[in-house]
Amino acid sequence: MASDRPDLSPDAKWDMCYDLTLRRFFYSSLVGAATAIVFCRGPITRWGTIAFGAGVGLGSAYTDCSHIMGGALPKWPLPSGVLDSTPSLQSGTPPHSTPEVFINGEASVKFDDSL
Repeated sequence: MASDRPDLSPDAKWDMCYDLTLRRFFYSSLVGAATAIVFCRGPITRWGTIAFGAGVGLGSAYTDCSHIMGGALPKWPLPSGVLDSTPSLQSGTPPHSTPEVFINGEASVKFDDSL
């Protein structure tokens, strides 16, 4: 991929992002319009399908442009009080139970009864 090359200037990276965004917006809107004509009857659902397609294109372009620019998606901070209300997140274990190991051909699963 072109984003792996460190020799690209910032102007070249921006040009790549503009080109990628316009192409993905156009093509995904076009796919949304074709899908809307085939599957949707009302004008509101047709415009909604086109808007959904455009949003998918813009979202995928944003993700790829963030990689082209040398970064990743931003890590948004958790809202305050999230870690206080769920004890399983404080201990670092996932909130769901996972199979531990197979013992004698059967999986031993530990369930968290503290919820």
